[in-house]
Amino acid sequence: MEKVTWKVDGMTCANCALTINKYLEKQGMQQIRINPIDGDVSFELIEGTDKNKLKKGIDDLGYHVSNDTAADKKSKAAFLSTNIQRLLFCLPFTLVLMLHMLESVLHIHWLMNPWIQLVLCLPVFLVGMNFFGRSAIKSIRNKMPNMNVLVALGALAAFIYSLIGTLIGQGEQYLFYETAATIITLVFFGNYLEDASMQSTQRALKSLMKSQKVMANMIAFDEHHQEVIFPIENTQLKVGDLILIRSGEQVPIDAKILWGDAHVNESLLTGESIPVHKIAKDKIIGGSILESGSVKAQVTATGDDTVLSGILQLVKEAQGEKPPIQHLADKISGVFVPIVVGIAAVTFIGNYIYLGSLTDSLLRSIAVLVIACPCAMGLATPAAIAVGLGRAARNGILFRNATSLENFRNIRQVVFDKTGTLTTGSFKLSNFKAMDVDEYDFKTIVFSLEKYSTHPIAVSVVAAFKGKQEVRWKSIEEVKGIGMKGIDKDGNEFWAGSYKIASTLTNESNHNVYVLRNNKLIGWLDVEDEIRPESREIIAHLKKLGLKTILLSGDRREKCKHIQDQLELDEFIAEQSPEEKLNKVAELTKTTPTAMVGDGINDAPALAKATIGISLSEASQLAIQSAQVVLMNADLKKLPTALGLGKHTYITIKQNLFWAFFYNIIALPVAAFGLLTPTLGALVMGLSDVVLAINSVRLFVKKVA
Repeated sequence: MEKVTWKVDGMTCANCALTINKYLEKQGMQQIRINPIDGDVSFELIEGTDKNKLKKGIDDLGYHVSNDTAADKKSKAAFLSTNIQRLLFCLPFTLVLMLHMLESVLHIHWLMNPWIQLVLCLPVFLVGMNFFGRSAIKSIRNKMPNMNVLVALGALAAFIYSLIGTLIGQGEQYLFYETAATIITLVFFGNYLEDASMQSTQRALKSLMKSQKVMANMIAFDEHHQEVIFPIENTQLKVGDLILIRSGEQVPIDAKILWGDAHVNESLLTGESIPVHKIAKDKIIGGSILESGSVKAQVTATGDDTVLSGILQLVKEAQGEKPPIQHLADKISGVFVPIVVGIAAVTFIGNYIYLGSLTDSLLRSIAVLVIACPCAMGLATPAAIAVGLGRAARNGILFRNATSLENFRNIRQVVFDKTGTLTTGSFKLSNFKAMDVDEYDFKTIVFSLEKYSTHPIAVSVVAAFKGKQEVRWKSIEEVKGIGMKGIDKDGNEFWAGSYKIASTLTNESNHNVYVLRNNKLIGWLDVEDEIRPESREIIAHLKKLGLKTILLSGDRREKCKHIQDQLELDEFIAEQSPEEKLNKVAELTKTTPTAMVGDGINDAPALAKATIGISLSEASQLAIQSAQVVLMNADLKKLPTALGLGKHTYITIKQNLFWAFFYNIIALPVAAFGLLTPTLGALVMGLSDVVLAINSVRLFVKKVA
């Protein structure tokens, strides 16, 4: 299926997102993700569907699919196309209209003339109906009423009531033009405040996005083969191009250093403020800063393939996904508008029967319409998710989906892989022995087998034996959890692997790699692996939080026991194949919500099976793809922050939902019993979303770990 990503203009709240979501679902689209905060809409297009038909359908709902064409840009720049423009246009008329309430003090008798008030109200009313009315009509026509229905009905009722009074010559008794104008103006004001406050929830993401387009110093060669440096936008660079990066400059794009060395600040992407020393052959990430030094580098990735683009895409996709807690709010938001219209009708009838006053009854029903706020329920989750994911990205923690962010609150135990996770994974060959074979030939065999493996032990052995003559294999394969198997052109079978391949040939189980030729042991190797400096601190922190810590490894029991004793882990499970790891994690997850932290190919199945799979950024690509959370810079110290962000984001969502429900439950009866005016109701409705956004923004500064 083709994946489609659009930018949709005109979404003012999560109720709008729900409307578009329902429409796309009706059309059979799958994997729909809509972010009401930045207007991103993505889905999988079913075969045979006409994109233009979908665009027209969204346009008919009152929104617009932006193509970033010249026509679209012109449309965006049109007068009265933004909330702030509409607010500034309506405000002067509304302020003058509201002065009539001070007529007894200011003695502005001419302002009491209903025809003058009609003239002052009409521009505001037309702008309001052009925006709220058109959106309301389209939403009703598509059987998906949105919040604008409530605003339009309230303003329309006040305006028509006043207009009738003016036409029959009894304007003084029917003078509510300022109510209609104030409702429209204050809702525009609320929408503007909502836009501003919700955009602040995106600030961490924006700081990353600003790093995407910068100038680069490209290296070219003239006819005399002399280097020529000329500036070029990084979006024009191609893989293989040469660039010069000087001290103090931003790395324009992902690259590999060919010459020079530098200290690079990668805090924008990893959250780690201490500069990292980079030398030739090291990779540098676009968006990081060269604090000192100067390098020449070769571009390794462009466009969507860069690390920064990958981060942004992950965060955007995660923001567009709904966690489980949002579904209840969605169900209520979907029927909220019809319910409020019903309450307004009951309010009008009930008050008219009780009070006998058409004016008071109408004002109370209008107040019910304008104070109701389905947006708050719809935005409760996206606002908190946007901040949580943004702060996570800013600190080098990538969540693949919003569900994993919420699920962190349930985690009761954390399972760790050993090699490359709790340990550095940077092995050094400490000892080896060749038996019944020449030492040079032994090194050649081992090098030729292990060079095809990505396992950290294999990488260290290859580095130690580098430069040896290579065996030309007829076939070579990696058997997960066991080792490398090769068959040469003469049909001889060679193995380099764990003790499992040599258990019937020797009782010595304390070596790391055993080497066999035709099922005969011809040598072994030992390597040393250091425990990560932060591992002890992380394990102690998790235990302090009451989480059970478990080591799950394919390594031998003796080595796992040694790691357990050093780090004071609660439990260890050793000598596990990838399949056994998968089954063990499935068993643990079935009884208790479990997070799994790993980095190797053999961890991938287990990561996918855990409640939450957590991978390190230097892990194998398969492990990263299998995990729901990626810790950038292979930094285990980010784990407590990831856990804390998950927990506190969920707390913020609950607080937001409580506010949204509490506000509407209290506000509707207050309005129905005439305890506030429509004007005050419109103001309170606009501010309700701002309160929610401010609560979400607290996540930026809140201590979470």
